[in-house]
Amino acid sequence: MDTRFSVAVHVLILLSESPPPMNSDQMAMSVGTNASYVRKILALLKKSGIVDGHRGTSGYSLLFAPKRLTLLQIYQAVMEEPKPHLLDIHQNPSDRCVVGCHIRPVLSEMFADVEDAFARALAGKTLADCIADIRQRL
Repeated sequence: MDTRFSVAVHVLILLSESPPPMNSDQMAMSVGTNASYVRKILALLKKSGIVDGHRGTSGYSLLFAPKRLTLLQIYQAVMEEPKPHLLDIHQNPSDRCVVGCHIRPVLSEMFADVEDAFARALAGKTLADCIADIRQRL
C-alpha cells in the first residue's frame, strides 16, 4: 500500500501549523518514517508548486493557504496522476469464457465511477478541513 498521500497531508499540516523553519528530519520524526522518504514527498510537492524550500536548516514552507489547497491537489501532486487510479483489472481474462470476454468493460466502467467519486470527495475537502478535524479531536 502506498503511503505518499497520507504522508503528504501529514507534512503539509505540520508546515501549516508549526513555526518555521521545519526541516525533513523534524517532519520525519512526527510522521514516523525516515527523512529521505519525507524529502521524496517534499520534492513532489515542490514540483507541483505546493511547497518551497530546500533540505537542511532552511526548511520548507507551504505556498497555499490551507483553505485553498484541496486534498485532490495534494493527491495529484504526490501520486503524479491527473485522475485518481485506485483499482486495476487483471490482464489476461479468457476470451473463450463468457465472463472473461465481458469482465474488462464491466469492471472498467464500475472502477471509473468509483475513482470519479473518490476524486469528487477529495476535491470537496481541504487541508484546512483536516486541520479543523485535528483541532476538534484535541
